[in-house]
Amino acid sequence: MLYGAQTPRRRDAQRNRSAIVRAACEVMTSPRQVIGMSEVARRAGVGLATLYRHFPDRDALAAAVVADRVEWLQELVAVGAGHPATFRRVLGELLRTQIKMRPLVLLVRRLDVRSRRRYERQVIALLAEPLRWAQDNGHVRVDLVPSDLTLLFSMVEGVVDGADDAAVAQAAAGRSIDLALDGVFQPLVQSRRQEPLG
Repeated sequence: MLYGAQTPRRRDAQRNRSAIVRAACEVMTSPRQVIGMSEVARRAGVGLATLYRHFPDRDALAAAVVADRVEWLQELVAVGAGHPATFRRVLGELLRTQIKMRPLVLLVRRLDVRSRRRYERQVIALLAEPLRWAQDNGHVRVDLVPSDLTLLFSMVEGVVDGADDAAVAQAAAGRSIDLALDGVFQPLVQSRRQEPLG
């Protein structure tokens, strides 16, 4: 065997881990508040013992899903590198994910403060350069700084938490996202003020 080549067992383990993370993303995109580890294992096509071997608890699984979503956002940024519209697209996707993946959000809330702050810094850092591209081209108000984005996340979170019904919460949060984005982004065409006649 060549030095550094993966053994079949190692490849199987990596394949199982990827399948578990994909399945967890699917399960966490649901209106339910709690995810079942057995359901994740079933969707991934692995035994429960295999799942727990990779992820001993829900917190570990949540961390893996967060890492997967951050990687997905990084790919969106890379595809739109240098384009001023990238910031709106990525920020919108992030805020909508905050609504769709409620089980994940609730799990992340349970993590220790240090871990939550680390994830928050990763996301803010990810958005910093797209924000600059947008501001340089006049798409975004110039007084917006990356740390302001946490206010947007908190606002959406408050809207979702304040509704009793999941469908109502999603609709209200969707509307709050539209309002938030309109407040952050500049109109691309400034309408001229009508001159008085006479």
